[in-house]
This record gives sequence, structure tokens and C-alpha cells, in this order.
Amino acid sequence: MQSDQEIKEMVKRKYSEIAEQDVALNQASCCGCGEASTEVYNIMTDDYSGTAGYADAADLGLGCGLPTAFAGIEKGNTVLDLGSGAGNDVFIARHECGVEGKVIGVDFSSNMIRKARQNADDLGYNNVEFREGDIEDLPVSDATIDVIVSNCVLNLVPNKAGVFKEMFRVMKPGGHFSISDVVLQGELPEALQKEAELYAGCVSGAIQKSEYLALIKAAGFSQISIQKEKLIRIPNDILSTYLKEEDLAAFGSNQGIYSITVFAQKPGVSQKPKKALASLTANSNCEPNSGCC
Repeated sequence: MQSDQEIKEMVKRKYSEIAEQDVALNQASCCGCGEASTEVYNIMTDDYSGTAGYADAADLGLGCGLPTAFAGIEKGNTVLDLGSGAGNDVFIARHECGVEGKVIGVDFSSNMIRKARQNADDLGYNNVEFREGDIEDLPVSDATIDVIVSNCVLNLVPNKAGVFKEMFRVMKPGGHFSISDVVLQGELPEALQKEAELYAGCVSGAIQKSEYLALIKAAGFSQISIQKEKLIRIPNDILSTYLKEEDLAAFGSNQGIYSITVFAQKPGVSQKPKKALASLTANSNCEPNSGCC
């Protein structure tokens, strides 16, 4: 079994490769990893193309949701994007916070950072910043961030509890996050759990939904709510690479892979934007005893 550090190095190598490969392959596979599917296009991703602030060159097709649409970003906010890739969510967040705000993207792939900085230069943006670093040890000062977003990243990190603690540290009292991620309900077949390629591809690194929500609560966050949830169907032409025929037939009957977008707030003097509160109320569907509160 791989150590946490070995997993992180494997993911870093894979995402450094993804930064340079064709976006069509990223979108037609599992978060850019493994073989492209002939059955569907955009297995995980949601369509960003009509979103204000969207930059086509920054969209590598690696997300599993639209966290910025739920984040309640206000003009003048300081926003942090975890696992910022080529800058897609950073640039959309910049549109929301305006020129009076600031967006910081953190990614551990130097290739991704280089690509994001070039995109920012091409767009002429001077209130976005990309920092190379580990989201388990964020290169961000304490209590400086109003809003955190992230898109299909924490499932790649072995120490998810450590990331949530870091998010809590850098967030201002009353600040909040909206993150999209991949979670499970039911157990994955053993062959998928052990497959390193699918770890980088967002699948075998995912944990149970109830455990994921419990980690958020344990880090100190409150007002935890699932804002959006959708089933992720992995096509048979990808699954058949890893599963025997009998396992393939049983796959999906007693488990599911889901993309969820989760909201949570850091307790304290709240400067909560009204539209974030409205989103929380309208979209809250946390399950009893799920670790959500």
C-alpha cells in the first residue's frame, strides 16, 4: 500500500502531465486520468462556458461542480481557490469580487502554476495571484480569507482532515467556503480502491459522504450544508479496465459515486453575504446523522 507521501507525489506527477495534455482527454476521462471514454463526454465536469469571468484557456475540464456559483462571493472579498489548476475558478471568482477584491490560487504543480500565471498575464489581471504550495500547509496567513472555493481537489489529498484545519486557520471569523468534491455512498470494489491511476482520477481517493462531512465539523466549521449533489456514472469502457465481468455487473447496485458541493462557515462575527445565506437555506439537504450540522 502506498504511503501518503507516495500518493501525493503520484498525484503531482499526473497533474503536471495534465497541465500539458489536450483538454478533450481531460474531459472525457476521470478528471484527466486514464483512458478517454467512448461512451460519454464530460464524465465529471459541469459546463462553465456561460459563466461570467470564464476563460476558455484556463478550463482544463478537471472539475466536478461549479463551486463559485454557490460561494456568495461579494465585491471586495479576498477569495482563496484550493488546487487552482490553470486558473478557471480563480478568474470566475475575480469577476465576482471585482477589481476591489483579490483572488489567490494555490496549487502544488509548478506546471499548473506556470500555466495559470501565463493565463492571468494574457488576460491582463493584476488582482489575482498564484502560489505554489501544498494545501495541507497553505502559504497563506491566518484569518485573511473571506471565501474559499475548491473544485474536485480534496478527494486527491490523503490527509483531508489536515486540509480542513488549514482552511479554518486562514479563514476570517464569519467567513465561509463552497467546495465541490467527489464522495462515496457504499464501498468501492477493491480493484478500484487500489488503482493508483483512479486515485489521481478522483475516484479511489474519495471517502464516504458521512465521513467527509464529519471532518468538516471536526475542523470547527458550522452551518454545514450540501448545496448540490449529483450521481457520477463512470462508463463501462473505463470500468472494464479495472473490473472483472462479474464485478462490473454488480458495480453500482449497492454503492454510488457522487459529486457534492458543500457550504460551511467559520464561527465568529459574521459578514455573511445575503446571497450566500439564501443559497444555504434554499439548497440545504443534509441527511440526519450524516455529520452535517
